[in-house]
Amino acid sequence: MVNKRSTFYLRLFSDLLLLNISFIVSAILAQSLKILLAREYMFVLMMALNFIWYFFSNVINFYEDFTTRNLSYQFIKIVRNVFVQALAAILFIFIVKEDLFTRNFIILYSIMLVVLISLRTQVLKYFLGIIRGSEKNIINVLIIGAGEIGKNFYKMISDHEDFGFNFVGFLDDDQSGINKDVIGKLTVLDKILVEKTVDEVIIALPIYASNQLDEIIKTCNRRAVRANIIPDYFRFVSKKFQISMIGNFPIITVRSEPLGEFHWRFVKRAFDIIFSILAIIFILSWLSPLLIVLNRFFSSGALFFVQERIGVNNQTFHCYKFRTMHVDNKSTNEYQPTVEGDLRITKIGKFLRKSNIDELPQFINVFKGEMSVVGPRPHPLAFNEIYEEMVEEIKIRSWVKPGITGWAQVHGLRGDVPDYEENKKRTIKRIEYDLWYIENWSFWLDIQVILMTVWQMIKGETKGV
Repeated sequence: MVNKRSTFYLRLFSDLLLLNISFIVSAILAQSLKILLAREYMFVLMMALNFIWYFFSNVINFYEDFTTRNLSYQFIKIVRNVFVQALAAILFIFIVKEDLFTRNFIILYSIMLVVLISLRTQVLKYFLGIIRGSEKNIINVLIIGAGEIGKNFYKMISDHEDFGFNFVGFLDDDQSGINKDVIGKLTVLDKILVEKTVDEVIIALPIYASNQLDEIIKTCNRRAVRANIIPDYFRFVSKKFQISMIGNFPIITVRSEPLGEFHWRFVKRAFDIIFSILAIIFILSWLSPLLIVLNRFFSSGALFFVQERIGVNNQTFHCYKFRTMHVDNKSTNEYQPTVEGDLRITKIGKFLRKSNIDELPQFINVFKGEMSVVGPRPHPLAFNEIYEEMVEEIKIRSWVKPGITGWAQVHGLRGDVPDYEENKKRTIKRIEYDLWYIENWSFWLDIQVILMTVWQMIKGETKGV
């Protein structure tokens, strides 16, 4: 297959070269070459920025599958990487008390780096397309297995001509389906390898046909053709699978889980503690007494509504909310979705639910370690029993702490609807968003969700659960 390692190093070293050029040019434009040479510690900063670029690029998978992504996706990752560069430069300048290479230098450096790296991605992609597309670099590919996996692989290489693949055809013993691209059964493999001058064979056979692998690989080896296997069980694997080694055994982890790593759990927990303390001190400290007074006029009862919900590791915990319903009419033991115009909701409760303010006491749960600021929303016990009948993978949500807000909620999937079938569709979609969040978690994703939630609260587009 295409040597990904070579293209990785090509992109990395190109970017590091552009980083150093941007640094030196920006420093000269901000001050002068003479001043730059006189301040030797600035070159310490330049070296540090190289290491930071390499480290953070690995953290956010900056170079992973980059040529297949569109420009907007690439640009967002470039900006994130350069933002970290700017923060590191600011911190260094503050520590050494630099008085010349300050604001102008950092702005110039950031802008120049964004522009040059963006140009590099497009230019390199263009030239790789030319190199891979030239006749002598065309790779003739034969796919063994015309099932779903084989067809999906064929579609992928067809959509990306810059990969430099020339599709020869399928080989498949199952001739029941009409497919003009199936050029024969597996018995003609040796003949096809020679006649079509095949360079690469992609084996995408169903698991019940695995007994044919030995003969296929022997034939490929005899003709010096590279063989590659896409295991059939990958249909059970998410797009974020991981391959690792335990001793001499290759292990495929079905779902990637960034928060399974201790250092990322530490980062998320540290952020949760700081954020929840600030929310409790600056919001709950004055909002709670105010709501106590207002509730005396509009609805008698406790300030908080406490409900058992499903948390991390499928354990239950007491979830706090500002009470938004009349005490006599609420029920916590039955599945009763809250609908628009629900008579159980108090006058103040309507505002609290629409603005999502009723969820703010959950910062207490966050501080206690039962919840996180961002994560899948915790389900009430009665609701969770209904959801389990709708979605088999629902318990995967309990791998992480539930959140006050989440990826599903900022995409409009908050709350239930009365119609069962429609609610089932929404629930399945909501769980899909929750699982995507678990597999794609990053600190920056949490920040994005928080900002989107605040904006929706300002516009009044959120609805409580």
